[in-house]
Amino acid sequence: MNDTSKRREFLKLGMAGLATAGVVGAAATKAAAQAAPDSLLRTVLERGKVIVGTGSTNAPWHFENDAGELVGMDITMGRILAKGLFDDTTKVEFVMQDPAQRIPNVTTNKVDISIQFMTMTAQRSQLIHFSRPYYVEGIALLTLPNAENKTFDKLLAGGSATRISILQNVDAEANVRIVLPEAQVMQIDTQANVLQALESKRVDGAAVDLSTVRWLASRNPDKYFDAGKSWFSMLYGAALRQGDLDWLTFVNTTFTTAMFGHETALYDAAFKDYFGQEPPARHPGFPVI
Repeated sequence: MNDTSKRREFLKLGMAGLATAGVVGAAATKAAAQAAPDSLLRTVLERGKVIVGTGSTNAPWHFENDAGELVGMDITMGRILAKGLFDDTTKVEFVMQDPAQRIPNVTTNKVDISIQFMTMTAQRSQLIHFSRPYYVEGIALLTLPNAENKTFDKLLAGGSATRISILQNVDAEANVRIVLPEAQVMQIDTQANVLQALESKRVDGAAVDLSTVRWLASRNPDKYFDAGKSWFSMLYGAALRQGDLDWLTFVNTTFTTAMFGHETALYDAAFKDYFGQEPPARHPGFPVI
C-alpha cells in the first residue's frame, strides 16, 4: 500500500470514529448498568434527576438574580453534572443548606452532592470524598478605581501608611503581612463592613476572596478595582459520600471534561460571567489539567 492509500485508510477510520461518538453518548444511561448495584450513580440515573446541596446568598457562587432565578458558579457546576448524567441541564434539584450542613447532608444521603464553595482540606476528606477542584480560590486586594494607590505596587510602596481591612479571624493579620509586611491591618466583624471601610476610605484596600474581587470589579468597575495581587491558594471541590468509587469517578470525569475537554461551553460562559475573565486557552497535546 502506498502513502496516499495509507492516508485514505486513516481518514476513513477517523471519520468512522467521529460517527460513532454520538452513539456512545446516547448509550450513557445503559452504561450505568456497569456501576455497582448500590452506587449512587445508578440511583441518580434511575431517579431521573440529581439532588445538589448548595446555598443562595453568596455571589458569585450561589445567589438569586433579578428574575429570582438561582444562579452562580456553584449552580453552573450542578447543571454541568445534570448535563453529564441526562444531557439535560434542568434535571437537577437544588436543596438550600447552611454551610455547616454541607458534609452532614451528604453523609446522611439528604443530597447526592454538595456544591457550595467548599475549601478542600485533609481533615474534611476524612469525612467525605472531594471531587476534583473546580476553582482555585485565594486572597486578593480590592481598591477604589479613582484612588492614587489603587495598584498592588502602590500599596506595597506605601509601607506602614497603607491601611488594609480584612474579615476578623485568627490568621487575618498574618495573611495580609505575607504580601504587605508593613501595612496597618484593620480586622472587621463582617464582610460587608470590610467593604464599607474601603468605600468610606477608612482603608486603602480590602483583602477579600479573589472570586469576590473579580465579581465586584467586573460588575462595578466605577466603584471597585482589582489591585492585581492574589495569594494563598485554596481549592474548591464538591463533597460526595465516601465509599462510592463509581459516583466519584463519574463526577470527576464530568467536571474534567467540562473544564478541559470538548464540552467547555457551560463552564467558560459562567467563568466569564461571574469572574469577568476568559478561562485560559486549552491546547491539544500535552495534558495541562
